[in-house]
Amino acid sequence: MNRADILAAWYDHLSQGRRRSPHTIRAYTATAARLLDSMGDTDWSALARLDARALRTQLASRRAEGLGNVSAARELSALKALISFSRGQAGMEDVAPPRLRGPRLKKGLPRPITPDDAENLAATVSDSAPEDWIGARDRAVLLLMYGAGLRIAEALSLTGSDIPLGQVLTVTGKGNKQRVVPVLPIVRDAVEEYLDRSPWPLQRDAPLFRGAKGGALSQGMVQKAVARARVALGLPATATPHALRHSFATHLLGAGADLRSLQELLGHASLGSTQIYTKVDAAKLLETYRNAHPRERET
Repeated sequence: MNRADILAAWYDHLSQGRRRSPHTIRAYTATAARLLDSMGDTDWSALARLDARALRTQLASRRAEGLGNVSAARELSALKALISFSRGQAGMEDVAPPRLRGPRLKKGLPRPITPDDAENLAATVSDSAPEDWIGARDRAVLLLMYGAGLRIAEALSLTGSDIPLGQVLTVTGKGNKQRVVPVLPIVRDAVEEYLDRSPWPLQRDAPLFRGAKGGALSQGMVQKAVARARVALGLPATATPHALRHSFATHLLGAGADLRSLQELLGHASLGSTQIYTKVDAAKLLETYRNAHPRERET
């Protein structure tokens, strides 16, 4: 099997078998191409036998090109996924996977999750799930939090009666207060993908998101999955599921949303709860000013 055949099979697995996002497919395919270039002629068996030392060498060469911690962690996840796929292709599932931990970022000041970090977090949680449907489920939950600003409890309280999702969703928040939030196409697609893969039938009065045994999905399971992905990506401890909701608010405010509209979208009882995001946005503005203003740099 030549390089082109391996890449084609890997691409098909990501796009059709795992239904990964275009961003993930591009990144993971590029990672595979670089690895194959460094190995020369190879086959599935050779890929399946790659150990931690080989991965460390590959990452070192990428580090020499200026790869940062977050990108290096994502590259390692792609390499491990490729090796796992190769074991299946070669009929070598009994071969132990390489054990290599990703890089970690030094702890610093809390910062909002960027759009790229949010996408990488959701993708990594999905890719590392023990089953495809569980990965699709966790990705849908996280995108509901980031794309619609839902609290984790609000996302997990959805039932079959909320399906199919339209352009807006009525959410019951704290104090049984209802609000209407927009639903982006990427969020609808993620929920539909989860439903297509879920082994549990959709029931009107049953939880939309199910656990492995069919019961309601717990917040703790989502939090643990995010914690593992956060470590793999080298993100700070502040990158929790709830941080996705905070990032939703911060990014909307930075894009020009007014506080009253943001208050409605978040379901805050008082405007004061929403105004904290102006401080976050102001802090980012001050940081940009200090880094860019010539007079500030001279002090």
